[in-house]
Order: sequence, then C-alpha cells, then structure tokens
Amino acid sequence: MQITARGRYAVMAMADLAGCVLAGGEGCRAVTLAEIAERQGISLAFLEQIFCRLRQTGLVSASRGPGGGYRLARPPADIRIIEIMRGAGEPIRTTRCNPGGEPCMKVLADDSDGRCQTHDLWAALGREIERFLASVTLADVLGRRLGAQEEAAV
Repeated sequence: MQITARGRYAVMAMADLAGCVLAGGEGCRAVTLAEIAERQGISLAFLEQIFCRLRQTGLVSASRGPGGGYRLARPPADIRIIEIMRGAGEPIRTTRCNPGGEPCMKVLADDSDGRCQTHDLWAALGREIERFLASVTLADVLGRRLGAQEEAAV
C-alpha cells in the first residue's frame, strides 16, 4: 500500500486549517498557503496544486486580496479524511492491479479470472483502510481521538 506525499500533505494542511477553526471559532481569518507551508514544512508550490483540487471539490473556500487565503468549507467534524484524500486526487491502492479493470500484473497462466493469488487479500485490506479513513474526521485528528479507537479495537 502506498499513500503518496500528496495525500499526507493534504491531510496535514487541512488539519492546520482545522486548527484555526478550533482555536478561533467559525469566523477565523483566512489562512495563506505560505503560512501552512511554513508551519508544516511543505513546498508552497506543491500546496498550491493540492489546494486547487481541494477547492474544486468543495472542501475549502478561497478569498483573494488583503486578508485572503483559505478556509474550511465545512466544520472539522463534518470533513472525513477519506474526502480529503480523494479530493487531493490520492488513490487508495493496495493491489498491484492496473486501474480500469485490467488484469493483475502477475497473473498465473492458468488463472482464468485475471487476478493474482493474493488479489482478494490486498483488495480487502484496501476496503478496510477506506472504511477507517471514512470513519475519521478532522476534528478526531485534532482532538487526538484515534488512539482510543485503536485501543478499543484490540
């Protein structure tokens, strides 16, 4: 399984914005990407690409001019991590399969359904990861409520 820097950075930057909301209330000022880049140690140019996608998917709103920047489009408790990952264009892939229904890269010659022997294992893991990311909100991340979920599951 691979989550690229784009997905990780999108979540980090959105958590940064969510921190503004939690610290300053719903009417907090817009935050510039330069501020986020500085605090999170992320390239400004890379953040601009990510936020273009996040704005297009309706997760953030932007304002221009003095005092301009980005704000969350919804409260942190209403934004799920899976939405951020998808909004940033981050695929959650756990199989080596080619996108679009092509057969797996390493298929046995006699495998008639075009899937490798471990395909179902990795596909099931992918579904569990997506289910987990869909269960976690930005508010959960900022409230550090993930440890309790993990301990309860053990």
